[in-house]
Amino acid sequence: MGGLRKEPTAKRGKPEHMHDHYDIAVVGGGLAGSVAALSAASEGWSVAFIAPPPPRQDGRTTALLSESIDLLAHLGVWEAVKPASAPLRTMRILDGTKRLLRAPPVSFHSSEIDLDAFGYNIPNQPLFDVLQAEISQSARIDRFGSPLVDADQTAERVNLRLADGPQVTALAALAADGRGSKLRDAIGITIKTWSYPQSALVMNFSHRLGHAGTSTEFHTEQGPFTQVPLPGNRSSLIWSVKPEDVDAILALSREALNAAVETRMHSILGAVEVEGAVQAWPLSSLIAESFGRGRTLLVGETGHAFPPIGAQGLNLGLRDIMQAIGSIRDAGGPQQAPEAVRDFNRQRRLDVTTRTAGVDLLNRALLSSSLPMQALRAGGLAALSAVPPLKLLAMREGMTPGWRKIVNRQVCGSAGKQIGR
Repeated sequence: MGGLRKEPTAKRGKPEHMHDHYDIAVVGGGLAGSVAALSAASEGWSVAFIAPPPPRQDGRTTALLSESIDLLAHLGVWEAVKPASAPLRTMRILDGTKRLLRAPPVSFHSSEIDLDAFGYNIPNQPLFDVLQAEISQSARIDRFGSPLVDADQTAERVNLRLADGPQVTALAALAADGRGSKLRDAIGITIKTWSYPQSALVMNFSHRLGHAGTSTEFHTEQGPFTQVPLPGNRSSLIWSVKPEDVDAILALSREALNAAVETRMHSILGAVEVEGAVQAWPLSSLIAESFGRGRTLLVGETGHAFPPIGAQGLNLGLRDIMQAIGSIRDAGGPQQAPEAVRDFNRQRRLDVTTRTAGVDLLNRALLSSSLPMQALRAGGLAALSAVPPLKLLAMREGMTPGWRKIVNRQVCGSAGKQIGR
């Protein structure tokens, strides 16, 4: 991409934690933090990656849109992840409610906006594992497995204190440590949070009929019931239910669970067989009052989080990372972090707030039994179905506002540089 030249991967030949002062500190070892660390290293910056091991294996999948796939390719990890991923060529919304006002079916085809696929559905664990392997090879990234306990900022640097004693300093920091971020709290950024009367059941399943690269989102009275393709005759599922129903569903025999999933899928994929464990996650949202302060920028769920609707969550977080790296680079590097933070706040505000509000409105419309809400949801989907220019606009906006410009900045700004290994 963009003339990027990458040297063959070689094992690092230096002791761990060789430095205590870095260009960039990335706090948080999840998907967003891992991508942030690699992105910062790709600019030639030294990176302190403060990343305790995750508490459990992640059985979820993530639908990454084309700009996010471009970023993974830029970082050199996409080819290793691609075999476990499935292209998303059609996104279909079906009204599965039994309410008075029901929306017509709406299908979005990637070919309508001249794309082979909107993106790919990727299992989180293989993606995480590939990112960790790439990080372990980078000569510019030092990993700290001890959690952050406190932090402060001066005019010149960010000071990070870890649980096992050492202090790490950096010219700039990316806070990617999630909803309960210690770094965000330490620098005094407040958040607004709200919850929903929903939990998400997450599972993978095989099915008799092929999915043809189609993701189907059933809108139900309890929220979305969303099937997303995996390679072969397999799919992932996000099933929104009332929290009080979670235990009963988890207690079902495998045969009864298979039948429940097939029934809610209206057998469009034939008989199903749920694979492995089923995970449950409560649904809630948050948004930060600002997306950066001093020398620290918030990326991913540290700055915003909402229910898994419309393939927006991690894609929004990866756009944060691209913009954060671009803002730091354009400001003149990590030394000029305060200027970068001001630019980042300005650039991310509209995208984050509009998508957070949009997902919140759609989710509340699904949960509401009021006729005005039903009319709003049904009328909006009917308009998308009946007005082709509106549908095309919605698809392009859903992919990302101005995404080509963002990706071009990310790639062109690093063209000719060697990825740090």
